[in-house]
Amino acid sequence: MDLNLLVALDALLEENSVAAAADRLHLSPPAMSRTLARIRRATGDDILVRTGRTMTPTPRALELREETRELVRRATAVLTPVRTLDLDRLDRVFTVRANEVLVSALAPALTTAVAATAPQVRISFQAEQSTDTSDLQRGHTDLEVGSGRPVRPEIAAEALGTDQLVAVFRADHPLASGDLTPRRFADATHVTVSRRGRLHGVLDDLLAEQGLHRRVLACLPTASAALELAAITDTVAVVPAQACKPLWTRMALCARPLPFDLPELPVIMAWHHRYDTDPAHAWLRDHVRKAVRAVIECER
Repeated sequence: MDLNLLVALDALLEENSVAAAADRLHLSPPAMSRTLARIRRATGDDILVRTGRTMTPTPRALELREETRELVRRATAVLTPVRTLDLDRLDRVFTVRANEVLVSALAPALTTAVAATAPQVRISFQAEQSTDTSDLQRGHTDLEVGSGRPVRPEIAAEALGTDQLVAVFRADHPLASGDLTPRRFADATHVTVSRRGRLHGVLDDLLAEQGLHRRVLACLPTASAALELAAITDTVAVVPAQACKPLWTRMALCARPLPFDLPELPVIMAWHHRYDTDPAHAWLRDHVRKAVRAVIECER
């Protein structure tokens, strides 16, 4: 079935004229006559019959008129780009996955935006998982925010900025005063943060290059858990400065720059390319972009 016949049928039933329908569709009258012949064969009905100098729709054509018009309208809507977004009527659940400190930073800004402009939208925040998943590819997650750049070609990514690692400990910790040298840093007791449970990381490699080794007492899956431990013990936690600043400030902890150079941590927003031109998803990305940048650029 050639669905273009529906468009031609709609024009013929609207105009009741082969010539007028041809003009409407930018076709020649002979081409429209041939199309009418095809429609007659497909429907088994004459559709339009000549009555003197005009053409009259058959009873079957009159039955089809409204249905044909609605089918063409709906097909046109499907194939027409959505240029405006009606936030008042947008009814959708967005799923955003990030580590817990970024979720804490994103949640207030996103929920405020939703409450103010999109009352029927809901945001489902999900924790970062211990293993890489294909949730973006499968459509189970709308957005992921983290430090890793996706490797799959179907996943889009945008760098939102960078953060810097700092050493955090109690205000009365020995490292809170005096020069923080690599040796003093290495001699302290440490807690690492890893969703995969890794006790060894880039910091250990850098220390090893200087002939130093640190004692890692524990590995915790989240930065907030590591900071909680640092608040009640002599352990040192190394966490992203800007993302974790509200946490370590609230706990009255002390933060100091690391005594060696480390590359800054990228903050990357990822989504599936299927959502590139989706206005609702673009609205979500815009608010996530603003919220993340407000956190990582604060007081830098």
